[in-house]
Amino acid sequence: MSNKIIGDNFIQRLEQLTFQMQNPMRGFFGGNHRTNLNGQNVEFADFKEYTLGDDIRHIDWNLYSRFEKHYIKLFVDERQMKVQIFIDGSASMVKIDNNKREFALKAAIAIGYLAIHSLDKVSFHVMRENHSENIANTITNKEAFFKAVTELEETTFKGPTNINNAILNEINIGSNDGLTVIISDFMTDDWKKAVDYLRYKKRDVLLVQVLSQEDVNPFYSGRMRLLDSEALDVLDEKNMQLRITKGHIKAYEMALNDFKEDIRKFAASRGIHYISVLSEEDILNFVFKRLGMVGLVK
Repeated sequence: MSNKIIGDNFIQRLEQLTFQMQNPMRGFFGGNHRTNLNGQNVEFADFKEYTLGDDIRHIDWNLYSRFEKHYIKLFVDERQMKVQIFIDGSASMVKIDNNKREFALKAAIAIGYLAIHSLDKVSFHVMRENHSENIANTITNKEAFFKAVTELEETTFKGPTNINNAILNEINIGSNDGLTVIISDFMTDDWKKAVDYLRYKKRDVLLVQVLSQEDVNPFYSGRMRLLDSEALDVLDEKNMQLRITKGHIKAYEMALNDFKEDIRKFAASRGIHYISVLSEEDILNFVFKRLGMVGLVK
């Protein structure tokens, strides 16, 4: 396999890792994730005393001979996780250069491959305005996955995105059956309702915030006309003209720190994962270190 986003060597490295779910889920039969249910998998889990209606084929007769009571063997139930990856397709993800777009796609593809390698189902959703475009529908095998990667490589990022509406308008969110990943710079106020909805649906959630060097350390000074990357034209009221001073830069740095802290606290209060990363960061570090630190891979 060869593509412009992630190469063969990186894919081989990903195969060393597996997803790790922290919450019990319902899901579908056939995956590698253990649930709090008991099924027909060959791996032994525990015993329980027989009650009317239990399958008598699972009675352990050795225990009956010792205790003169009927006990049932329980086995681990393993399920498929449904992994949904929502990518912010707005113009703010490509301002100045394509670094944020490139990292967002790399992260999405890496997480998607980890899921497919763990026998899970994957779907990629590019969010634009008030809706999301499902790339290649539900993916269940590596052949379909690599076809979807080719489509993702051609994805155009433009205009605004309302994350709330894009996710709330998605009809196939599912319930208690896996992980939803949202990849964005989150430089908007319209995303928290979507997260609350996902938690209501009992889905695990990972927020991946992608910021550029310019977002973190703006290089502007003097009199500038600032054009919003999502503005319709130069006369759009989103644009502004001002004289930028050191005081402005300092205030911006403080506002950015408060902004990230607000996301962190919100995520903690909802029991979800949050990672903030620079678009220049090595994708290997993101996958092997950052995802490992929040307990999503091992």
